[in-house]
Amino acid sequence: MDIKATTPVAAPLDRIDEAIIDVLRHQGRITYEKLSTLVHLTPRPCLERVRKLERRGVIRGYGAIIDLQQVSPGLSLLVLVALSNQSGRSAQRAFEATVRACPQVYECQLISGHFDYSLRMRCRDMEHYRVLTETWMNNDELHIDKLVAHPELAAVKSTVPQP
Repeated sequence: MDIKATTPVAAPLDRIDEAIIDVLRHQGRITYEKLSTLVHLTPRPCLERVRKLERRGVIRGYGAIIDLQQVSPGLSLLVLVALSNQSGRSAQRAFEATVRACPQVYECQLISGHFDYSLRMRCRDMEHYRVLTETWMNNDELHIDKLVAHPELAAVKSTVPQP
């Protein structure tokens, strides 16, 4: 007997949930009092809705947008990574574990096309980047075929992505 696992479908968001998300997306530090006014709820139900959205994983966290160059001068890079065609799923898992554990990688996406991954990295300088990626290239478990680095020259626009 073939039993297929089903993923529970989350309840759709209503207009109030969407309004809460829209306000928090732009004003993450807003008070619940002010938020409740903007979405036309009393504070208690508003707080309960926010907590429910957090528990469901719709709201995954709160943070600040930091100018990394002011905090830690260095080099930001976009790095495209191609694994060898024969690498298989184990190399993919090994590579993903490596980048998760690497503090210099702050973003990683599995992508389609000529490359398998797109990384956003922050290194002290090009030598730091070279030494780090050389260790990756020499790791036979990762099966890296190609790394192409694009150092960031200037930030023309930098915002949190909005759907």
